[in-house]
This record gives sequence, structure tokens and C-alpha cells, in this order.
Amino acid sequence: MRQDREVYQGFEQGPIRPPSESGSLLIRVTRNCPWNRCTFCGLYKGEVFSRRPVAHVCRDIDTVARCVAELQRQGDEGGGAGGGASLRDSEPMAWYAARNWLLAGGRSVFLQDSNSLIIKPDELVAILAHLRATFPGIERITSYARSQTVARISDADLGRIAAAGLNRIHIGMESGADEVLAQVRKGADRQAHIDAGRKVVAAGIELSEYYMPGLGGRRLSREHALGSAEVLNQINPHFIRLRTLAIPSTIDLAGEVASGAFEQLGDRETAEELLLFLENLSGITSRVKSDHILNLFEEVDGVLPTDRERMLAVVREFLDMAPEEQVLYQIGRRTGLFRRLADRHDPSLRRQAREYVDHWQVTPANVDRIVGQLMQRFI
Repeated sequence: MRQDREVYQGFEQGPIRPPSESGSLLIRVTRNCPWNRCTFCGLYKGEVFSRRPVAHVCRDIDTVARCVAELQRQGDEGGGAGGGASLRDSEPMAWYAARNWLLAGGRSVFLQDSNSLIIKPDELVAILAHLRATFPGIERITSYARSQTVARISDADLGRIAAAGLNRIHIGMESGADEVLAQVRKGADRQAHIDAGRKVVAAGIELSEYYMPGLGGRRLSREHALGSAEVLNQINPHFIRLRTLAIPSTIDLAGEVASGAFEQLGDRETAEELLLFLENLSGITSRVKSDHILNLFEEVDGVLPTDRERMLAVVREFLDMAPEEQVLYQIGRRTGLFRRLADRHDPSLRRQAREYVDHWQVTPANVDRIVGQLMQRFI
């Protein structure tokens, strides 16, 4: 079906957004992923990529605006709906999106799905202009993008996109090592990551780059850590976000684990890789964010170079623990009891974690298998 002949089916939302966009209004510009071949991702498998017509996206924005106006009017009237028809009934998805957005402050918007910058620059500028005109109080508009896509956008067009209001881009670098990128079928090499990242920064757009600890497996762990640090050193993104590899049974990488072609790292090995990665970040001023439950260390969070030693100290403290203490922390973290290493010293939290360890009979020998099962809940 041609995009311009597509019939509008109502307000849409996609399946994902970054944790940092939890309070954002989600506006769907494209559906699914145009690449959809990465072995570590199963989110869009079996789904067809498509671009939504600009008129449909703008219609979604207008629908949210009507919902916002109704909610604000209800607030002024003390919460009553006035007895008439409500958009809550006729446009429930948009109504709840607007409600949640207002509760979060109504200041940020995230453009979905996986690679909104793949649409024509003129179309993206039109969408951004409509967003800004409809909601002039917006402070941030954000999108995912692929390095290969950004690298093909001219500097002039990227500048127009920035001027129209896109002020943050999230790129899933995952790795800066070419052998790892090829192994996981990322569809980009290290030079594409460098070129795209530099283009985004030069355009005056905030850049979040993602590093995935564990993605190289046991064989390429060192190359993965060092190559990723080297690429990020050449980009100096505003944010470096950590997303530890998890392997549900539904992704291609799970088959490689089953066949022995890929050896997954355990938590301790992943911590050693993370330490090597952090030690080799140099000459940059990025903020490191460990903002996902899959990560073992939420408190690895700080600005380089000022907070480097504090972040390194967190990982080293874990590596220096006795094996049984590591197990206790791992289970406490994966069950949501612990957010920081120091939480294991809280008597109540420690007792609860110990109960889990005893109930599941967790030992240093089987902890990674049990942790892997617990991590499935967050994928």
C-alpha cells in the first residue's frame, strides 16, 4: 500500500521508548524497524516497517491537543466532565497518553518507533513544526535513529531538523568493535558510528549513545570494551547509556548460545568488561548513565572525567567481594531489592535477599543461570 493512500486508523503508539522518556508524549512517526536484523533484538521480528503519512502524524498531534484541552478544562471545573461526550470514550488511547503526559509535566515528546530520521527531512521538519506550534511549551523532542541513517543525512538537512526542534537523538551503537558489529548483524561499522555521532553533535543536537556490556561474548569481550571506548572517545556524546545484554529465547542470539557459537558472560565477567570500558574512556565530557534495570550497577552514573574514579570504585567493590556476597548482591539487584551496593548492608533488605538466595538455593556456581531467568522479566 502506498503511504499517501493509507487510510487513517486513529491515534497510534509503538511498543518502546527509552527509560529517560518515561514522562514523554509518544508520537508514532514510523512503525517498527527498517533494519530488523540484529541478533540481540527480537522486538520487531515478524513486523513490517512502514512510514506513517505526515498528515496522519499531525492528526495524532491534533487529537492529543484536544484531549489536553479537555483534561485542562475538567481540571478547571473540579474534575467533572460536564455531562457531555468525552474524548476518553471516543479516543481512549490518545486521552490516556495526554493524561499521563500532563501528569509528568507535559514538557517532552518522543518520536517513535526505532528510526524516525529515516523519513524525508522535509517531512520530519513539517512534523516538528506542527508539534512546536501545537504545544509551544515543549522543552525537548527526542527520537531513536540508526547511525547508517544519520550518516546519510546532509549537514544542512540535519541543521534544519535541529532548528525545527529535534534536540536529542538516541543511537544504539551497542559496540565500537567491527568484529562484534558484524557478528550481531548490526548493519553499521565503527566508522559509521563515528561519522553519525559527530554529525549529530555538530548539528547542536544532544546525543545519547548506547553501549551493551556483554555483546561480544566471552571471545570478543576485550575487543568489545576497548573498541567501544575508542569510538566514544572520538564522538564525545552528551550521554553514554549502558544496556547490559540479556538473551531471551525468542532472539536469534539464543540459538547461537544453544549451539555454543556464542558464550554469554556471567555477571562477574560483565563487570570486568565494564571496568575495562570505563577505564578507557578518555578525553571526553560525557555523562554515563546506567538507567536500566538490566544493569547490575545503577549507581555507575556520573560526568566524565570528574566522576570517573567514583564510578570505577563501584565496579571494583563488587569484584572485590567474596563470591557469596556477590551472589547476595546479584539476587538482591535482580529482584529489585537493591539499587546500590550499600543496600546489602540494610538489615531488612539483606534479610529479604537472603531468603531469596536460600529459597532458590543460589550458589556461585548457578547464580548466572538464575540471574538470567530473573532478567527475562525486564525484557
